[in-house]
Amino acid sequence: MKILVTGGSGYIGSITSDELVKAGFEPINYDLKNNQNIQDIKLLIRVLKQNKVTAVMHFAAYIEMGESMLKPEKYINNNFIGSQHLFHCMVNAGVKYIVFSSTAGVYGNPKKIPIKEDDQKQLANPYGLSKLMTEQLLNFYDRVYGLKSISLRYFNACGATKKKGENHQPESHLIPNVLKAILENREFTLFGNDYPTPDGTCIRDYIHVLDLAKAHILALRALIKGHKSDVFNVGSGKGYSNLEIIKISETITGKKLKLKICPRRPGDANQLIADVTKIKKDLGWESKFSDLETIIKSAWQWHKSQASLRGC
Repeated sequence: MKILVTGGSGYIGSITSDELVKAGFEPINYDLKNNQNIQDIKLLIRVLKQNKVTAVMHFAAYIEMGESMLKPEKYINNNFIGSQHLFHCMVNAGVKYIVFSSTAGVYGNPKKIPIKEDDQKQLANPYGLSKLMTEQLLNFYDRVYGLKSISLRYFNACGATKKKGENHQPESHLIPNVLKAILENREFTLFGNDYPTPDGTCIRDYIHVLDLAKAHILALRALIKGHKSDVFNVGSGKGYSNLEIIKISETITGKKLKLKICPRRPGDANQLIADVTKIKKDLGWESKFSDLETIIKSAWQWHKSQASLRGC
């Protein structure tokens, strides 16, 4: 069974593609790195039809919340309008199932913790807006065209496999930036220590990329078996502050981080912790690798291996 993976060269897309192969599927990578744009309607339709694609996993998106505050049009154009073009092409090619890479960013700065899927959305940045608009568009594509979808709202994907890890350019995520700063013996800038949390820093829910990949495959199988269109949180259900991440990283690496504190970034929420009751009940999903020690150890080993390959 062939699965088109948009953004299949990226961090989550490439690791999920590896897991798709292990699960008996045939992923087809569709990525900007291969000069394949999701807004290229003719190419998309041709790829979907020629490969007789059964379903799509849609990862392709810009992901930096801070940048979206400065360039909202970039995020709406690529993440929302680009997704609309993809859905149009799927309908044209007769592809009926899609698993969509969404985000906890749709909740903005929530009033309740942990966050349930039907909690109020209080958008804090255009990135979250682009993802929520795409989720809503999928609802209409289901009603009008019968396109079945499951949207997975990520809570801070992280960790690594032996061969693949997180290395965005530029990198905005906490764990890889902390580990690379430690590895390179350079200063790390932490944004904000005046949040209404116990130690003054943001609190986040971290999910290992392998557990996230498993959620995608379970969602795919559920859709193929007739599951209705739906939305699920994917996280560990536990929250850790930025300073806790730094302290655990120092313990695991055995090295001290050179830390600099700067003012908050616009658009950052105080706390984001998932209620994962729904995905456990409906899809039978359980996290296996998302304890913080496993996450940081796996990421540290991968970053060290990359430094070794570069001769650092």
